[in-house]
Amino acid sequence: MIDTQLSRRSVLGGLLGGTAGAGLAGSAAWARRPRPLRALIATNEPWGTYHVAPLLDEALRRRWDLTQLVPDYAGVDPGDPVQVATPADAPEADLLVVTGAGDWPADCAARFRRLPLNASALAYQLPVEAPRARELRRRVRLFTASSPAEGRAFADCFGTRRPVRVVGSPQTDDLPQRRPERDLVLVLTSVTRPDLTGDAAPGTELLLRSAERLAAAGKRVLVGLHPREDRSLWERYEISTVPSVIASARAEAAIGIPGTVFPLVAAVGTPLVGCVDRELSVPDYLLSVCSATITDPAEAPDAVDAAELPDPATLSDAVGPVDGSADRLLDAWRERTPAGRAAALSGAGSQSV
Repeated sequence: MIDTQLSRRSVLGGLLGGTAGAGLAGSAAWARRPRPLRALIATNEPWGTYHVAPLLDEALRRRWDLTQLVPDYAGVDPGDPVQVATPADAPEADLLVVTGAGDWPADCAARFRRLPLNASALAYQLPVEAPRARELRRRVRLFTASSPAEGRAFADCFGTRRPVRVVGSPQTDDLPQRRPERDLVLVLTSVTRPDLTGDAAPGTELLLRSAERLAAAGKRVLVGLHPREDRSLWERYEISTVPSVIASARAEAAIGIPGTVFPLVAAVGTPLVGCVDRELSVPDYLLSVCSATITDPAEAPDAVDAAELPDPATLSDAVGPVDGSADRLLDAWRERTPAGRAAALSGAGSQSV
């Protein structure tokens, strides 16, 4: 079951947020706020901090403490803005969030058995029950996903029929205005070689040859690299210095190996072509936002020239709500965390009117 309804509390909060505190003294207004939460996050890609980074602005605004759990510090780049810790060094926390049911999230959940557990899809999961889902699902207080389609796949990954709350993707909270440049095509890579952080997606050779065909046809190729992709494979082209979602606003169309970024690029208004290797396995909703899928590089120029967005219903199902997504996600975490609720009730109960 996919729960797409925002809570009454969230709706009222959005409508009244600008005036609700006007008649209260500063200390009284502060007392009604839940205290900042401390959350640990364990992702299916153990060192993949790029899935947590879009939450940082909203967490900072709330003064929340988000810490991503990593097996060790060797896989973390110096200066990474996401705070990380190993399970042995982890700070005190109110909540553990897992982004899937892979080995690392399951290991962390076993280590922190006393923490409330939420499950949030920050990247796509295959719609088949993960081997360790059974260890987690009974403990999970809340399931969230960015869209109804992602929610269905996430539920299948955990082998559950419980509701999945749709909150949107934090990466759509500040979508760029689309200004396509003539003949500019954005190439969206995946990961050529697996590493300790995660697996690779087949299709790089197909995508490389497709980029060559596009360049030969007079297209300007701009590459949006996956954070773990081998940069050297793509250095013959211009490599975007900004995230792929932002870069997509410049492109007439995008072509790549279907992944989490595909619905986000479609949300910008940029049509997509999927390069689909025969061994590639992705959820159907990632393919649904593609204008076409190709298996032969020779098909790339015509597919890009004819690319168009999916119908509005398909787009909505795959993308989910935009704007305020990080706020909705953290609100959902707080509502299902005893420490967050207790602080809110305690503050409200201490007021005299």
